Amino acid sequence: MSNTVQAQLTRQQSHLGERIIEKILLSAGVSSILIIALIFIFLFKEAVFFFTTASPMELIGKTVFDAWDEKYFFNMMWQPVTYEEPKYSLLPLICGSFLVSFPATLMAAVFGIGCAIYLSEIAGHKTREILKPTVELLAGIPSVVLGFVMLMIVATFFQDLFHTKFRLNAFVGAIGIAIGTLPIIITISEDALRAVPQELRNASYALGATKWQTIFGTTVPAAISGISAAIVLGFGRALGETMIVLMATGNAAIITGNIFSSVRTMTATIAAELGEVAVGEEHYYALFVVGAVLFTFTFILNLVAEMSLHKVRHKLRLA
Repeated sequence: MSNTVQAQLTRQQSHLGERIIEKILLSAGVSSILIIALIFIFLFKEAVFFFTTASPMELIGKTVFDAWDEKYFFNMMWQPVTYEEPKYSLLPLICGSFLVSFPATLMAAVFGIGCAIYLSEIAGHKTREILKPTVELLAGIPSVVLGFVMLMIVATFFQDLFHTKFRLNAFVGAIGIAIGTLPIIITISEDALRAVPQELRNASYALGATKWQTIFGTTVPAAISGISAAIVLGFGRALGETMIVLMATGNAAIITGNIFSSVRTMTATIAAELGEVAVGEEHYYALFVVGAVLFTFTFILNLVAEMSLHKVRHKLRLA
């Protein structure tokens, strides 16, 4: 009888512990959603105040509507502190952000997917045990350290190599961001590749395909959703990087398509100016508009990536 009572008490304690853990996990999930919602509300609440003192045209740039008028052509710039009328066009900042993020994501995707294929399909067990933790440790390098290396070493090297006019430019910043983005793309891509059922590889070998034909004809296409999600998440990481672009891109708020030109990103603008602006000024609210636009971009990218990963998980469950 005592053994039965003891067993019942043990089961009750176990159920109580499970319920407590469930409540903690539920609270964590709800808190995450609540924090994101509060960030949205805070950013957009402050950003709305900008439109009480300025026109939306100032954020876009009058050239979009009056391209033939040279008077407005040079007004598409970010000049919040000037002896003339301040200018708050977001176009130079958006242009600079994407001019750095796109090349960085492209470089990181090429090397990252290649590294993921090697780790998943080619490397031996011992080699994988060494390289995988090394790649993950790369994610722990502070971005300010990467920015410092780009500023002091890499920028000078590429200026001497390509004889560029600007020592600090979008290309140098893109290299630094690509290094910082690599661990994300490698880790997620490798997980997607290793999740492909072994039966697909065996079927490919049975049909006479070589190892490389199996990798690029069967394994990679089967994992393309996860690889795409890795690239999208990497792009979101590149778009939201602050210290590297602040230190390595030159911070010139101009519209240009030249990757070797100095540019300024949205993140660098917020980091450089928000600490010096007075609360309640037009400039202060303009920076919140920049933050709201940036947050919207990254939120959409993360949402697309999560949908791609959900698709991969669904396929794996069906398999």
